[in-house]
Amino acid sequence: MNMGQSSRMETLNEEEEHNWREVILPSLIPVVPEPELDRESGERRRGRDILIAIDHGPKSKHAFDWALVHLCRLADTIHLIHAVSSVQNEAVYEATQGLMERLSVEALQAAMVKTVARIVEGDAGKAICKEAERVRPAAVVMGTRGRGIIKSVLKGSVSEYCFHNCKFAPVIIVPDIEAGEE
Repeated sequence: MNMGQSSRMETLNEEEEHNWREVILPSLIPVVPEPELDRESGERRRGRDILIAIDHGPKSKHAFDWALVHLCRLADTIHLIHAVSSVQNEAVYEATQGLMERLSVEALQAAMVKTVARIVEGDAGKAICKEAERVRPAAVVMGTRGRGIIKSVLKGSVSEYCFHNCKFAPVIIVPDIEAGEE
């Protein structure tokens, strides 16, 4: 493990431990102007946290792009999360780190938002909900696998699990590209 990487275990609920590994992203810190004053209250606006669940598929990338265009604004922070079976697998870590680095650069260029990233261990739906509990984001954004209704009901769906079980933030499920065009 490199010196800059950290791996930890947290206990969020009494019953389960939550293993995770921080992803070290390039230090591209956006120069954000001082937030404006809110007209009604006179208080300074602060950025929001937006959690985006990603994987290496095109539907995940579409959800990320959708969030940048439709949801993110200056001074927000994007929290990228990717669930894996083992956080100690170096090949998976390196591939995911590369993906998260590319997405963080894109987020900075497209929407001037800061990105933090984390790889979590375990079942994807439960891991995403636990991260939402930790971060308390304004929204959780995720794509769909594009499986039909029968397969989703029989095998279960990560997005469906999060939609029903994430209690700490609204879950936005971005339909895949083909569904959006219809």
